[in-house]
Amino acid sequence: MHVAIAACLRDIVPMSLPPGFLDELRSRLSLGQVVGRKVMWDSRKSNQAKGDLWAPCPFHQEKTASFHVDDRKGFYYCFGCHAKGDAISFVRETENVDFMEAVKILAGEAGMPMPERDPQAQQKADKRTQLIEVMEQAVQYHRLQLQTAAASDARDYLARRGLDPDAQSRWEIGFAPAHGGAMAHLTGKGVDQKLVMEAGIAAESDRGGAPYDRFRGRIMFPIRDARGRAIGFGGRAMDPNHPAKYYNSPETPLFDKGRSLYNHGPAREAAGKGKPLIVAEGYMDVIALSEAGFTATVAPLGTAITENQLQLLWRIAPEPIIALDGDTAGLRAAMRVIDIALPLLQAGQSLRFALMPEGMDPDDLLKSQGAGAMQKLLDAAIPMVQLLWQRETDGKNFDSPERKAGLDKALREKTALITDQTIRGHYDQALKDMRWALFNQRKTSPGAGRRRQWGGRNEARWKRDISPVVSAKNSALGTGAAHEDHLREAVILASLIATPAVAIEFETALEQIDSPDPAHRDLQSCLLRHLGADDLAAVVIAELGEVALEKLMTQNHVAISPALRRAGDVEVARLCLAEEFAKLSARKGRAREIEDAVEDLNGVADEGVTWRLAQASAAVDRAGRGDEDDQAEYETGANGALIKKDERNAFDALLDQIGFAKGSSDPK
Repeated sequence: MHVAIAACLRDIVPMSLPPGFLDELRSRLSLGQVVGRKVMWDSRKSNQAKGDLWAPCPFHQEKTASFHVDDRKGFYYCFGCHAKGDAISFVRETENVDFMEAVKILAGEAGMPMPERDPQAQQKADKRTQLIEVMEQAVQYHRLQLQTAAASDARDYLARRGLDPDAQSRWEIGFAPAHGGAMAHLTGKGVDQKLVMEAGIAAESDRGGAPYDRFRGRIMFPIRDARGRAIGFGGRAMDPNHPAKYYNSPETPLFDKGRSLYNHGPAREAAGKGKPLIVAEGYMDVIALSEAGFTATVAPLGTAITENQLQLLWRIAPEPIIALDGDTAGLRAAMRVIDIALPLLQAGQSLRFALMPEGMDPDDLLKSQGAGAMQKLLDAAIPMVQLLWQRETDGKNFDSPERKAGLDKALREKTALITDQTIRGHYDQALKDMRWALFNQRKTSPGAGRRRQWGGRNEARWKRDISPVVSAKNSALGTGAAHEDHLREAVILASLIATPAVAIEFETALEQIDSPDPAHRDLQSCLLRHLGADDLAAVVIAELGEVALEKLMTQNHVAISPALRRAGDVEVARLCLAEEFAKLSARKGRAREIEDAVEDLNGVADEGVTWRLAQASAAVDRAGRGDEDDQAEYETGANGALIKKDERNAFDALLDQIGFAKGSSDPK
């Protein structure tokens, strides 16, 4: 059908557009997007993932969805009025414009500049037709050469790779003799030598000698475009010491390796029937996967995947799977693809990655473990955002604020490349979730590990010697202080929700809260995922429900907080949150010091332990500053700060038990 339309277009617009321009335009466009501006798709009949779209016809009045768009092939047809065509004809009919105006409209959408008028367009189109015919003759020549005695090693190699004669025939594999012969064969059949050279089959000698065959001593893989026309060759050297293992045709009027895909046409057809689109690295991987049943497989042609090739892939399927070799080079290739793809992402259009086991390519995996193992890898293919995260974090240590900030900066720089604001927001959110999971894993205390390692008599002695201390800590500090920490956490969470404008300033402090309350942890996680939101209350309700928000906000100590009484006041919220975080941090730090000191006692108090407890005592005093709401429950500490009586008494009792003088910085 493409050939017929191309012939018609030559008659309509001779001497207007250069050859290949309309093919490139169609390859960049999604007919579904073009038509979707004029129709409402029938969700029951349509299958967006397969490009199978149905709607009421825009060309005649009807209620049923009889207008069909095949987005992969780029054609529409109405089973009612029998209207049919491609994107250009659709724009002509719906916008009431002529052919060239429709092309201009679509070229603008595809980001393609309109070419200058070319008076020799027809002559160039005829030249392309001639070059395609030359290429087809070369394909047949090389196929015949594979059956000769000179190609016995090549046939043996293909057999070892699992390709029997039928498979070799299906893929039109051929052989270029060590001393060439394609040029002599073609010119002997009357083909102009210049055409052979323009097709990339022969080249001029740098030394001024006679032209020579480009492909010599190589297994030949024909490269065809999406319409099945032979446009180039890939050749694999039979000499294992050859510096160029694979060698492609040069750039020609037919062949642009950065805009072509190996096995493009058959893969597009298979993807249209529901097969997952797989992108492998080389010819043999494509053949091996296709022969194993993964028929929607393509490969770039000797280069990293280009922007143009990505657009071609997305025209075939919305989420291709990049199947790369499990080595360093394969991982580097995957990372390059990410950087190219990020600015091009659109809603519903992305990539997934299936990394082979280390040291294997898809062909190796299929031979050693079978198609089932390959299917498992494809099913487990990871989304691009996860591979981006792995690239920025694998093998790196984030044990300091500076390193964490460096990670944040690197991730922001990458997501800034995404032009679609909605997708960028989802990427930021996904990366924030991963960051939260990395930096906020609940950890056991260091002392717990030591206790597990001791065992036996040492553990019994440890328990006996410090049991009064543990009892004191568990009675007052474990209840009173924990209760107050819980109240402070509630005030902090409620204040952030009440004044979202300051939330982002306290992200790091919020991350460091290690609450034992599951309800607080849920609220904490929800806020960290959405700190940039304008209405955090709505976010909490959407994720956790109205009851969770109401339970937090209606607590008396929360309701009377200045940040809640003056909700929305940025300065009040900032001061209140800073104070609450400071007090919470001091008390948490005090508790950790006590726990570590208790674990280190082993029956004897030394200067290091008592000094740490003195520092913890000072922290308690500092943390009490500003608690003036109910001074009846407070007394003045050694440094003049207010401190709760029950905490002061419990802490003093603990110091007495290990021989530490109240109000002193030295042991007794």
